[in-house]
Amino acid sequence: MFLPEVKSKVNEDISILIKLDNYSFNFICECGDASGLTVKECQNTEAIFISHTHIDHFINFDFILRHQIGIGRRIIICGPEGITQQVQSKIKGYQWNLIEENSITYEIREIKKNGQVEIAEINPPHWEIIALENKHPDTLYKNEKFTVDFAILDHKTDSIAYLFKEDDTVKIDISKSEFKGGQWVRELKNAYEEGNESSLIKIEDQDFKAEELFFMLETKKGDSLGVIMDHAAHPANHAKIKSLFQDCNQAFIECFYKAEDKEFAQLNYHSYSEESAKIMKACNVQKAIPVHFSRKYKEEEVKVLLEEFYDHLK
Repeated sequence: MFLPEVKSKVNEDISILIKLDNYSFNFICECGDASGLTVKECQNTEAIFISHTHIDHFINFDFILRHQIGIGRRIIICGPEGITQQVQSKIKGYQWNLIEENSITYEIREIKKNGQVEIAEINPPHWEIIALENKHPDTLYKNEKFTVDFAILDHKTDSIAYLFKEDDTVKIDISKSEFKGGQWVRELKNAYEEGNESSLIKIEDQDFKAEELFFMLETKKGDSLGVIMDHAAHPANHAKIKSLFQDCNQAFIECFYKAEDKEFAQLNYHSYSEESAKIMKACNVQKAIPVHFSRKYKEEEVKVLLEEFYDHLK
């Protein structure tokens, strides 16, 4: 199960931390206001996901970098076309004559306009871009717990929306039998996952066909989490959002403007309260969370914006 937390202040640039049950590392989406991120959370990050590099989404990469230097691990950064050069440029803005070569590695996965992903890495002290051989992977990001898919949205520049999808898991209820746990449990789960009904499972010196024991098993559907940042509220973007985020368990979506300011939204390729709510409703998202409001709004105006969003979500 994903455990997301908005780490930025309501009236500041967006940053979201994502943790996962029974997983050692965490993940950062957007490098806006990082005041809520702790040093430990920065250091314990496995990957960073950037929608686009407008200043309000990328300004505090430096803050995160400051705490990650010296951890001696590889950290993945995913983002739109140009992200590799932009990460390098930020880092090269500082002097690194005292840094150790193995203090950190950044692996950058750049999403091209055609949807292909190119991978490179940069390392201290010279931070040169080194193209890696595994270009164009089938999946943007994958670990033993979940995968991350994406859609390229239009914000008058590419803006990447991310879908975190936890793997389905097979659960066993041994209480449905008279057996005790053991190696056979793993063997039975493997047979179930592989569809091998005739596989022989030995339990307490007895042989069973796997299909005879499947009654103890069930597949638990994995959690899903969407992060949908800046995008124009137009049909092409909405079609992509509906395609990727249908039936998502929860999703963060930008609500930059109130409904009365929709002309500003259209002019600046942003979404606004009503449209963000409508697309979340169309996607049948179980829990839609509006975020990333214009800094021009005072507290009372943000309340109005939120009321508009939730009214149209009904």
